[in-house]
Amino acid sequence: MKFLKILIPISILSLVFIFDYYNKYYKPNTSFDDESIFLYVIKDDSVAFRDSISKYIKSEKTFYKVARRLKYIENKKTGRFKINKDLGNNDIVNSLKFNNTPVNVTFNNQERIEDLAGRVSNQIYEDSLSLISAFKDQEFLKKNDLNEKNVLSIFIPNSYNIYWNTSSEDFRDRMLEEYKKFWNKERTKKAEELGLSKLDIISLASIVQIESRRNDERPRVAGLYINRIKKNMRLQADPTVIYSIKDYYKNFDTIIRRVLYRDLKLDSDYNTYRIKGIPPGPITMPDISAIDAVLYYEKNNYLFMVADPSNRGYHLFASNLSQHNKNKRAYIRWINSRGIYR
Repeated sequence: MKFLKILIPISILSLVFIFDYYNKYYKPNTSFDDESIFLYVIKDDSVAFRDSISKYIKSEKTFYKVARRLKYIENKKTGRFKINKDLGNNDIVNSLKFNNTPVNVTFNNQERIEDLAGRVSNQIYEDSLSLISAFKDQEFLKKNDLNEKNVLSIFIPNSYNIYWNTSSEDFRDRMLEEYKKFWNKERTKKAEELGLSKLDIISLASIVQIESRRNDERPRVAGLYINRIKKNMRLQADPTVIYSIKDYYKNFDTIIRRVLYRDLKLDSDYNTYRIKGIPPGPITMPDISAIDAVLYYEKNNYLFMVADPSNRGYHLFASNLSQHNKNKRAYIRWINSRGIYR
């Protein structure tokens, strides 16, 4: 009897302990209906962490007890952590320790390195100023034969799996590696056959991209510019004039729908009506189709082009000035009829 009197209380206490332990550590404590959620954690921001975690758990009290015992609170890491539905506190904490999940970082059509930094900063933890500083770091530029005018070239538009807590420098270095991968043997050989550097290919592709939004026309446009380069002619590309105006006045929000004759005289390294050859850097971030349009350009004898009023988005091409002037007069009549004077 004495043994039973001792055993029963011990058993009850054991059951109470087991029940309490289960409730604290393993009883489901998530409050969301989705199969999983992503929690963004900033290491040193305890207030933000509490505000965030409280939205997804039923009992903050039991969560924090377990989190402290597992030494998570003082060892939080910055990141984007996946938490599955119906997890207990033990597994929630383990998810916050070990389940850092990448984000899909996407960018394209960025006109300047500052625009790119702003776009990327909306997708990872680092702010735009930190990214700009990393992109323009002089030691990095010098080491990789780059400068502030052409560094945009190394960012190939695509989607990349990147950890949300990736540093600005690590993001930049990852993009440089992706740029090197992009330039495979075949593309490198094509650039060598053209007698142009990889950076020049990117800059020329940026002009082709702005000049024609039609992917099927871009190889033809590229062929025209290659012809002009081979003949030592100025490119005389209107998109470079528009970029020159924006750069000169430091206003990249300017909308210019028509290039005027006075614009052609603007003194700028990007104005291909004044300079010979390819500008010192891209005037936008060319996508892969534009880059490949240059590498696999159409072999033709065109030297001139103007927008085709009868086929929106496309151009009229000419191999001689006489035909070009005829095409140009038709375009001027059309644009005047539309009341577009700037």
